[in-house]
Amino acid sequence: MTSLRNRIAALLILAIVSVVGLATLAAVQMIQRRPPDVFLIPIARQIGWLADMSAESPAEASALGVRIEGGPQDGRIDTRETRMWERELKRAGHDGQLVVTSEQNGRNLYISLDIGAAGWVILPLPDLRPPRNAWLAFGGWLLLIVAGSAAISLLAAQRITLPLRLLNSAANRIGPEGVLAPLPETGPPETRATARALNQLSARLKAAMESRMRLVAAAGHDLRTPITRMRLRAEFIEDEADRAKWLADLAELETIADSAISLVRDEAGAGLPQTIRLDTLLADIAQELRAHGHPVTLHVPAPQAMVHAPRVSLSRALRNLIINAATHGQGAEITLTKDGSVAEITILDNGPGIPEPLLEQAFEPFFRVDPARRKSPAGAGLGMAIALQTVERLNGRITLRNRAGGGLSQTVTLPVAPSDGDNGDYDEV
Repeated sequence: MTSLRNRIAALLILAIVSVVGLATLAAVQMIQRRPPDVFLIPIARQIGWLADMSAESPAEASALGVRIEGGPQDGRIDTRETRMWERELKRAGHDGQLVVTSEQNGRNLYISLDIGAAGWVILPLPDLRPPRNAWLAFGGWLLLIVAGSAAISLLAAQRITLPLRLLNSAANRIGPEGVLAPLPETGPPETRATARALNQLSARLKAAMESRMRLVAAAGHDLRTPITRMRLRAEFIEDEADRAKWLADLAELETIADSAISLVRDEAGAGLPQTIRLDTLLADIAQELRAHGHPVTLHVPAPQAMVHAPRVSLSRALRNLIINAATHGQGAEITLTKDGSVAEITILDNGPGIPEPLLEQAFEPFFRVDPARRKSPAGAGLGMAIALQTVERLNGRITLRNRAGGGLSQTVTLPVAPSDGDNGDYDEV
């Protein structure tokens, strides 16, 4: 009931039922009212005339079809009808004892008038009472109205809120690259206008992002030429300390340029997806980093986990996270587990961690916990951003949290691809 569609439907149902209910009640009240005197008085006069004639000439009245009995008609006495006809007969000039009874079925009414020694005149009466079970019929009528109005109201609310649901659907379909999927421009005019506006917005967003990517890629590519020239000049610096400082700065510039180009390449989608064994991939990364002097250990207690992803992009993303732990956290301890359709890679380190207020900013480009330590260790500050972008493109997620005993925990969750069997053999690498 909290959705706008349900609220609109409920309001329409309430309005329809209220209007129809009030109209029906008014009609029932009108039906229950007694006919006006112009209708009752003539009937009362005829009844009085027949009673007087039967009292004067019972034989003649019987011959004309008037029913005369020794007592009133058998049945249940209707007190309300009796009082009403007594009043009307008095107004018509006939004053005598009478009683109105109904048969056992409660429908047929008879009026019995005392005509003295001749007995009782018994005449059928028109039934002017409201129908039996009137409130039951009224309830059924209202139930029918509620059912019909509910169907109409839900349909109307569905059409009214269609543009809003279209907006919600479009927002949920935004991909990792931040672009809306094309929407069909069909349906009512309002829906077509909304879909057209969203498609135009998506096109403008896509053009702006492509322009940004081209700019970043061009800047990273163009930086390589002056960096190469500066490196050549730096090689001729005679002072070894100055030469080392120049070469270190140039290496950092080159790292920044390469990282920017990698970020754009990953955003554009580098490489075709393929089925990859995560244990094998992590083992290759761990072996490579150990060869470069990084303390890395790998534990795979679970059966093998297969994922569907571009190998180069996924390898770069995981390598960035592991290097981050190994360089800033005094070593990386990697654990691969599998839970149903999800593979989980946990990377633990023993470093200082990240202050809680800054955890949400860790994936922003060029983020550093302490800007004063920008060169130790060297890096462009894009590794975490590239990793997050790659993992989210694969419908996964990365979570960071500080460990209770110190250090940072990085958890990568990826959907598992279907495989023919589970035969992982790694225990510790």
